[in-house]
Amino acid sequence: MNGTTMLDNVFWHAMSGAQAKFAVGTATARRFAPGFSPMLGFADAERPDFAAVAAFCEPGERFYCSGWGGPAPAGWTIEFEAPMLRMVWDAPTPAVDEDFGPVPLDASHVAQAVELAALTRPGPFGPRTIELGDYIGCFDGERLVAMAGERLQAGPWRELSGICTHPDFQGRGLARRLMSTLLRRELQRGETPFLHVLSSNTGARRLYERLGFRVQAEPAVRVVSRR
Repeated sequence: MNGTTMLDNVFWHAMSGAQAKFAVGTATARRFAPGFSPMLGFADAERPDFAAVAAFCEPGERFYCSGWGGPAPAGWTIEFEAPMLRMVWDAPTPAVDEDFGPVPLDASHVAQAVELAALTRPGPFGPRTIELGDYIGCFDGERLVAMAGERLQAGPWRELSGICTHPDFQGRGLARRLMSTLLRRELQRGETPFLHVLSSNTGARRLYERLGFRVQAEPAVRVVSRR
């Protein structure tokens, strides 16, 4: 399977592959376990088997998914739909930032990470999301004011995610420096970084393009809930 094909159904390839231990489901449909980022993956993304995953989802739970169109399947509601950009790294390794010392995030930082994500809405984030990869942050005293981390992993692909800065601390380059730190780590491991961003988020897109990402595809993302 080539890299582009894997990215076209990256939710499934992550949850059925390198990150299967963080997910539950069947041979045709999986979700990250409760507490992780609420996402669904399907072996056949264009014809998703919602019936297979329903038993692993509570009524009212909201999940992100991608790759399919048409009406909502029986027992499910489409709550949100929008185009998103999938961007892949296409630049040299960022230079070392000697004066920057981000803090690794761990269980003691979960409450603050969830609070910051709820305020800034960087995408699906749960109290266990930081277990999916390296998450690092910047603090003002004891207060978490910016963070970034790694979510999906599929083959050589590693996703940057959870990129957010408290409004009071925006414009200081914190997101860029956090991302550059993670990018260096991934590239040194032989991984290829990628990320997702809503097409409407033009400010974030410009930042990512300046860093060295290019648009690879523009799939639709849907948020669904089980009735």
